[in-house]
Amino acid sequence: MILRKYMSLLGIGSATIDLKLDHTKFQPGECVTGHFHIQGGTIEQQLKRIECDLVMKNEEENQEVIIESSTIYTTQMIESQEQNQLNFRFTLPDKLEKSSSTIKYRFKTKMIFDAGVKSEDQDLIHIQ
Repeated sequence: MILRKYMSLLGIGSATIDLKLDHTKFQPGECVTGHFHIQGGTIEQQLKRIECDLVMKNEEENQEVIIESSTIYTTQMIESQEQNQLNFRFTLPDKLEKSSSTIKYRFKTKMIFDAGVKSEDQDLIHIQ
């Protein structure tokens, strides 16, 4: 049990998060919906918060910019091997450049636990 606890502190066997979007193509100002799928790890872990950033990457300038962020604060305990879902809703800004070969968008999701461990996920979207 102690070995599993230390392994999860290193991120091995830790709970994971996966953002599942209902669609991947959007217009500026449109509402993005889906859910976070949370899968418990080998031991129970105290969830501190979920952060989800809308990130734009400009490949031409090799630059990443966080457009907007959403944070869910919680004190939920995630049990070992538990599966859970949390609804996701995010309204895109009205003024976004269209996706192109040089402009790309993604949601970068982080689940942060009480012990400082993180689980991350990234999901590409296309702005039309």
